[in-house]
Amino acid sequence: MSLLYEKESYLIIGAAIEVHKELGYGFLEAVYQEALEKEFELKRIPYKREVPFTIYYKNKPLNKYYIADFICYDKIIIELKSKSAICSEHQAQLLNYLAASRLKLGIILNFGKQSLEYKRIIK
Repeated sequence: MSLLYEKESYLIIGAAIEVHKELGYGFLEAVYQEALEKEFELKRIPYKREVPFTIYYKNKPLNKYYIADFICYDKIIIELKSKSAICSEHQAQLLNYLAASRLKLGIILNFGKQSLEYKRIIK
């Protein structure tokens, strides 16, 4: 059985590994976001940065909205972290983002450890 968007996930995670290898850990998320954008361009990974999604409550739009760090291939949410670990709150947050966006796959990339940490979340 193959993974959902296996090839695309592999390329995205590979780009993140390259960024982590180059910068190491300890920077703010914004630094990794800028570097990852450059790596996506180098690897020709299609992306959109800081994409807003409307959040609905009982079918009515809220004034608050969610902004995805990246949407790659028009179907994968990329959420960046620079923390000591990916925790259950980060996973719950991404599940909510998937629900708001109606997309099926999200990837958390955590640059806050000595090795890149990542987690695929499927809705």
